[in-house]
Amino acid sequence: MSNTYQLIWFRQDLRVRDQAALWHARQNGPCIAICILSPEQWQRHDDADIKIDFYLRQLLELKTELSKLQIPLLIFTVPLWDDIAKFFVDLTEKLPFENVYANIEFGFNELKRDNEVQQSLNRQKKELILFQDRTLFPVASIRTQSNLPYQVFGAFKKSCYQRLELGLPQCYPIPETQAPIEFDFCQLHQTDLQHIQNHYADKIKDKNASEWRVGEKHARNLLNQFVEKRIIQYNALRDYPSVKGTSQLSAYLNIGIISIRQCIQAAFRHQQGDFVIQSEGQQTWLNELLWREFYQHILFDFPQVSKHLPFKAATQNVQWRDDSEGFEKWKRGQTGIPIVDAGMRQLLSTGWMHNRVRMICAMFLTKNLLIDWRKGEQWFMQNLIDGDLAANNGGWQWCASTGTDAAPYFRIFNPISQSQKFDENGVYIRRWVPELTQLDAKRIHEPYAQNTALKLDYPHPIVDLKTSRERAIQAFQALS
Repeated sequence: MSNTYQLIWFRQDLRVRDQAALWHARQNGPCIAICILSPEQWQRHDDADIKIDFYLRQLLELKTELSKLQIPLLIFTVPLWDDIAKFFVDLTEKLPFENVYANIEFGFNELKRDNEVQQSLNRQKKELILFQDRTLFPVASIRTQSNLPYQVFGAFKKSCYQRLELGLPQCYPIPETQAPIEFDFCQLHQTDLQHIQNHYADKIKDKNASEWRVGEKHARNLLNQFVEKRIIQYNALRDYPSVKGTSQLSAYLNIGIISIRQCIQAAFRHQQGDFVIQSEGQQTWLNELLWREFYQHILFDFPQVSKHLPFKAATQNVQWRDDSEGFEKWKRGQTGIPIVDAGMRQLLSTGWMHNRVRMICAMFLTKNLLIDWRKGEQWFMQNLIDGDLAANNGGWQWCASTGTDAAPYFRIFNPISQSQKFDENGVYIRRWVPELTQLDAKRIHEPYAQNTALKLDYPHPIVDLKTSRERAIQAFQALS
């Protein structure tokens, strides 16, 4: 067969709208799409089963959307990324393709994988052509006056605002439908996508993952509903876990069902695409998107955060406690601190947790229990449907006071005060800690405060908040 094709390698970018690699590949001729599943690598990276199921369900949707463009999607399994370079060498003997198009991923192992693929393709006189599609601005393009990466969010945000004032990033259109490809794909050893998706669906059948619907249309509907109805109140409602005050788009952004550019364009559509902030809610949501952007840039510029190392090297010497019993109680929502237990149970039940509660739970583990933040980071990744290395690592290091622009070590959330402020009437706690439903709004945040002999099927606090706070401060002061 004389025809050659452009190969599109889908990774964390499972969409046809505003997809840089797909659009550019299609401009250079007929295309074939591939996706490589790596179950052993997923396990090494602590990807949650519910996240993998979400990914595979979206992959089935993507296959349908690509078929409308007459682009076949081929699914392969290569258990470990170390073997993907060889996979492409073998593929050159079976499939007539010219170059491979993909969007960059910023983790250390991801960059290493792509470098190995690039080298192997070069030896075959082919190229891996990469595009920056996961962020608003290319990494290494937002720099200080000394041409160094930003380490403080406020300055990074200011630089991003200046770029946005020059014009909002534009979205790529859906590429044109191509002529049908006539090729016998049966000779390729493809993976049965439906079979593997059924396998993961069975593993998480107790989590009701179907509530997380897939599809680009659904993601756009979520975005539009948020922008039209809730963004104006986002600044006022986003911290209250019993209220639907957030966009609920994190899982969709993470695997690329929707793009960051689509989010920005939607947020400013009523300004005819101009960067004019018209509400505090709009500005607050933009800032949250820029925090996501910041952590993606950090992941690229400071690869140590991909290697289980703290951003602040000095904090590597924090004397974390070895408390396996306390860690297990934290994981299972049995700490005796209602807001913490509610969050941890929500995570176990649904694969998601409200962001304010994530911070409360993370700071309780790292400060009140003085347990290594890496253990909490791993547990979150193993359970979150929206688990993203950059955001998860950045959030945990912020709470642990080991990261860039992190909370000062002496500024420690009091989970009771946080609970009283953001779940005043205990609505969220009652939803996830039914043992406390009989308590009134005043007592539900601290059930045993006034009566230690109160008979409840609920544990007493596993740690004293005041003395544990002092212990954490002393542990960080010992570094100086």
